[in-house]
Amino acid sequence: MGATESECNNDLQRERNAASIRSEDFAVWWAGGGEVLEQQRSLERFFLDDPQFEDAEHPSFMSYKERYEHAVAKGSKFVLKLRQWRQRTGQTTAAEDGEKELPNMQVLHDLRMLMSGSLGTALFQQSFPLRLHYSMFLSTLLNQGTAEQQQEWLSRAWRLDGVIGTYAQTELGHGSYIRGLETRADYDPKSQEFVLNTPTLSAYKWWPGGLGHTANMVVVLAQLYIRGKHHGLQPFLVRIRDEQTHEPMPGIDVGDIGAKLGANAVNNGFLGFRNVRIPRTQMLMKNAQVLADGTFVKATQPLLLYGTMVFVRVMIVRDVMFGLLQAATIATRYSAVRRQSPIEPHAAEPQILDHLTQQEKVLPQVARGVCYRLAADVLWTFYQRVTSQLASKQTEAAAGRQLAELHALSCSLKAVCTLDAAEGIDVLRKSCGGHGYLASANFDSIQGLANAAVTYEGEYTVLLLQTARFLQRQYVDGLKRKVLPASVTYLRNATRLSWSNSNLLENVARALEISATEQVRDAWQWQQTQRKLGQHTQEQATNLAGRRLISAASLHGHVYLVRNSINQLKQLQGSQLKPELLEVLQQLIELFVLDTWQRQLGAVLKWNNISGRQLQQVERRYEQLLQQLRPNAVAVVDGFDFHDRVLGSTLGCYDGRVYERLMEHARGNPLNQESVNRSYHTHLRPLMQAKL
Repeated sequence: MGATESECNNDLQRERNAASIRSEDFAVWWAGGGEVLEQQRSLERFFLDDPQFEDAEHPSFMSYKERYEHAVAKGSKFVLKLRQWRQRTGQTTAAEDGEKELPNMQVLHDLRMLMSGSLGTALFQQSFPLRLHYSMFLSTLLNQGTAEQQQEWLSRAWRLDGVIGTYAQTELGHGSYIRGLETRADYDPKSQEFVLNTPTLSAYKWWPGGLGHTANMVVVLAQLYIRGKHHGLQPFLVRIRDEQTHEPMPGIDVGDIGAKLGANAVNNGFLGFRNVRIPRTQMLMKNAQVLADGTFVKATQPLLLYGTMVFVRVMIVRDVMFGLLQAATIATRYSAVRRQSPIEPHAAEPQILDHLTQQEKVLPQVARGVCYRLAADVLWTFYQRVTSQLASKQTEAAAGRQLAELHALSCSLKAVCTLDAAEGIDVLRKSCGGHGYLASANFDSIQGLANAAVTYEGEYTVLLLQTARFLQRQYVDGLKRKVLPASVTYLRNATRLSWSNSNLLENVARALEISATEQVRDAWQWQQTQRKLGQHTQEQATNLAGRRLISAASLHGHVYLVRNSINQLKQLQGSQLKPELLEVLQQLIELFVLDTWQRQLGAVLKWNNISGRQLQQVERRYEQLLQQLRPNAVAVVDGFDFHDRVLGSTLGCYDGRVYERLMEHARGNPLNQESVNRSYHTHLRPLMQAKL
């Protein structure tokens, strides 16, 4: 980590020496093996030891424009150096070497994780400026483009050969309700061109990352019309800036939307079209097609159009896990260094991590991050399996059913994980007291990205309602004794809760499953009753059942996370992990399960008959776990193997020199480079001499 034992804060070093696990053992497990861990560290050294990637000035001292220009400059150097690394390690695709082989989804996934993971965060605390190009733009070309379109455009985009792209879906007046998007693409059979227009102000594309001044091409989602007939939303590839001059193309109105709460290196933009013509071949036609004469060929799987969104939502679960664990590492280390408020009268001030109240703020967030990672891995495997099946015509029908399950699960987990992670990061910031409010603590950057994830690529309420519709369909199928998808088989389990004093995790998991099932049933029955009474249409009843539906979908997400964590624990128990490491992982998973129970207790008590004694049993075990994890807290967060540059925090560095770093940062403030600021002479002194 760059600091020797003698250079570290004494309290922090004692924590490491007294732990029952080696942080290196945890790091090897977390990375997926010693070889993978060393590759990650080697890659980080390749970049972080390079002085061209050091920031001469802290980003918090820069203006909005300076931050963007700084990020683009560093981002361009990053891409070039990354290409050197890939060539050096034999990871380049043929497309990068000038041939025709194209990247696959695994390559894009790994690259996406690199840019939003440790290395990308270390270099770009306000997010990577080409992030949308390497995630949504490339993945859309791969998933929605024909083989010919991929050869023409994906190859160039992968090499950045005159193409930097983004994905333009959200509009000024419409976000998650994509059927309401207003941008039009009218097909002209005579010229075999599409004519794109922004008919209203609210139809302006708004929010796409990199759109403002970075991208020169976009994948635009627009309403397709052929001879006045509407054919739904379709993806179109449009050049918006000249390849040589970067000036906006004729008919294009584009710019940056301004500063945000976070991610201010991403250059989110607006985009309008006025009679912009593109060739017919620039509608991405892997699924739906428009023939030269204007004949429309419908996609066999309509949900395939949203494949890019599913991919990104799967990735977002890992993104927020990463941010949550960044914040948890900062808060845990700070809690081991900070001493305050004696527990015993006249005793020395203890480390604040010794206070049970502090443990409750910090440790459940560590556990949550670990279990989000377990879920993200399973979700990615599920995504790969479904996309592979969709490519095989023999399994297309089965893949279609699994695609619906994947869509619902990704919606639910994206909503639940982003909301809970954003809340958790704020708890962690507050756990650091006033110092956590400083920009140098870096909670603002971490929180800004997490808060954005709650609403981008699908607003959380809308996603939960989409999940609820899926759950209700499955509930009805369950009543008909049909086979249900794996993630919702519990909906057919009519067994009531039977409390076992020897299996607390199963008690909790089953109580949550019953709560989710009953909430789905309650919402469904309420809607049926309203329709029978003739008081509301089906759509009105659904709207009025919104609270019930959201509760059901949220519970489903938590049920999945809990069940997956318990299943993963069983697999870990059958592995070759060291006993002491397995014990800590079991404590973390158990803490997450019980913390989820605590947070969903209202629903649990609403739908289950649970006694006060049983509640106390869970609470006692919860507090025991906090105290059992306490001695290994620092070793666990060290095991996430975050470089100090990844955390970017005066409070969370490996050496624990919190107060020295806070003062060093303050002294570097541009305001402190002069003993008297000029505002004294221009305003304060005349004000005091005015003798009001």
